[in-house]
Amino acid sequence: MIMTDKVMLTNRIILRSIMPLFKVLYEADNGIFKRILLRYDGVIQFYIRGTRTGAYLEFRDGKLDVIQGIHHDPDIKLPFKHEAGMNAMFTGGIPVFGGFPRGIWRLQHLIRLVRLLIGLMLLMPNVNPKSTSRRELKLKLIMYMVTNALSQLNKGGDSDMEAWTAKQPDRIYQMSIDPDGPAAYLRVKGGQTKAGRGFYTRKAPFVHMRFNGLEGAYKVLAENKDTVSATVDGDIKLEGSPEYAGVLGSFMFRIQDMLLPGKK
Repeated sequence: MIMTDKVMLTNRIILRSIMPLFKVLYEADNGIFKRILLRYDGVIQFYIRGTRTGAYLEFRDGKLDVIQGIHHDPDIKLPFKHEAGMNAMFTGGIPVFGGFPRGIWRLQHLIRLVRLLIGLMLLMPNVNPKSTSRRELKLKLIMYMVTNALSQLNKGGDSDMEAWTAKQPDRIYQMSIDPDGPAAYLRVKGGQTKAGRGFYTRKAPFVHMRFNGLEGAYKVLAENKDTVSATVDGDIKLEGSPEYAGVLGSFMFRIQDMLLPGKK
């Protein structure tokens, strides 16, 4: 089987796993700019020029939805020359636009866009927030992104991920922060995958990565402490199959390499 092009697969993860985090950031924002702009509805479109590949942010009735596809009449249009050009905007590179962005004179929407892009920088490894609330938000973003990206890796045609999921029965790979922090999971069943937020409640997890509080989770998820050392030090408790957890961890590192190509 031919492995899916890495650039296209990265773009799929950006559109379907990273851009949905804008909604998480928007819901967590209690700043004055959000309150001022609540009455303004609008759409911000990200897309690859000459294709139907893209996603848009729809602000309506004080809420934000992230929708895959192309909107018929967005307020701001951000065209990119190719997938790699869009990928760069979200992976610390220099974006390559496929023309001048349209509608950026609409200040109310531009402010929203800039604030969301700045908020997304929480995902970067060199951003180390000090407050408990910001550290929890960073961990929530990472957990939601990673579980969804694992599913997109499978759905996007990564041959190794497809082979790993193909023969598995219905299994839940759960991540959570004790005692009551964020949680997310990946469901694998006969080659199909689906990510979810919170706890999967219909059956016990096949693998459960339980982090010892926010600081334990932060060391592993944000500072990349290896799981062996983290387990010995009590930062993480692994319940279930260590073999399958190890393979899942290798796919998580693959995603990190795709999204942070310059990180050593």
